[in-house]
Amino acid sequence: MIDAPSNRWDERYSRPGFAYGTTPNRFLASVANRIPAGRVLCLGAGEGRNAVFLAQCALDVVAVDWSGVGLAKARRRAAELGVSIKTVIADLTEYVIDPEAWDGIVSVFCHLPPAARTRLHRAAVAGLRPGGAFVLEAYTPRQLEYGTGGPPTAELMTTLEELERDLAGLDLVVARELDREVSEGHRHKGHAAVVQVLGLKPAG
Repeated sequence: MIDAPSNRWDERYSRPGFAYGTTPNRFLASVANRIPAGRVLCLGAGEGRNAVFLAQCALDVVAVDWSGVGLAKARRRAAELGVSIKTVIADLTEYVIDPEAWDGIVSVFCHLPPAARTRLHRAAVAGLRPGGAFVLEAYTPRQLEYGTGGPPTAELMTTLEELERDLAGLDLVVARELDREVSEGHRHKGHAAVVQVLGLKPAG
């Protein structure tokens, strides 16, 4: 990854409030009913807005992030809302996704260097059980034109073409690049260039 776990992200999440808000990502909320009941892995979970939402959908959620500060806020938020999530502090460039262990895997604005991103996405495909769902929204390199959130360099963003390659083996029910208004806390706010994917692993 780019920074040490105790650096930028712990500092960001230690501030009052929630950097990316408390409501779930809009795309995730729109396709959450496509995730089968069972275990869901939430990658780059941060302060837990998406993980908590998935737990409210009666899913068994494991939230992974390298910021213990963010994950502590996620657990507190879940408890306040009467649900529970499991949390794992990990560097996603090294995190191991067990094969066929998950009914759903979610990656929302989780930006990694190209080699690590490809490895993680391929591991996610292998990590889904038959019938499982992979949900992703990320910024595309065109987001640099807008500057309304996301990483500072194009290499940390991705395109639909790259995702179609990385996610080979899934049936891509939704696969699109688009511009949309993003309003997720004060860190993601404004017109943005994104890619959205809903991929389903064939049942057999």
